[in-house]
Amino acid sequence: MTTRHTTFEIATRGQGLYEFTRDVAQWVAGDGVLTLFVRPTSCSLLIQENADPEVQTDLHAFFSRLVPPTSDPRMGYLTHTYEGPDDMPAHIKAAMMPVSLAIPVREGRMVLGRWQGLYLFEHRDAPHHRQVAAALQ
Repeated sequence: MTTRHTTFEIATRGQGLYEFTRDVAQWVAGDGVLTLFVRPTSCSLLIQENADPEVQTDLHAFFSRLVPPTSDPRMGYLTHTYEGPDDMPAHIKAAMMPVSLAIPVREGRMVLGRWQGLYLFEHRDAPHHRQVAAALQ
């Protein structure tokens, strides 16, 4: 069995969830297991509902409240602050959520649920160009 590799580039505009299901769906083929891995340490990957955008809004709001920026007095115990008030909280969020996903592929289609989509969850305030490595085995 051969392994196919590619990298998906995802441009972000700051914190939030960015769906890239269609890009991956156009690339997959055959049968196997798709592995996705995001390289930066300040973002995450999620399989999440893609039918109602309020789900993404609420997830972002929840994690922002759970792990506020270092400028918030509750976060005064953090020492890694020289890259900005959003950096260490971004690392904490990435430690709490997956940075890789494994998805079955059957007959050229990802075996996702009806309302499931693939998301990059950007944890930094500034825009970034994120890379998600993909391998289909």
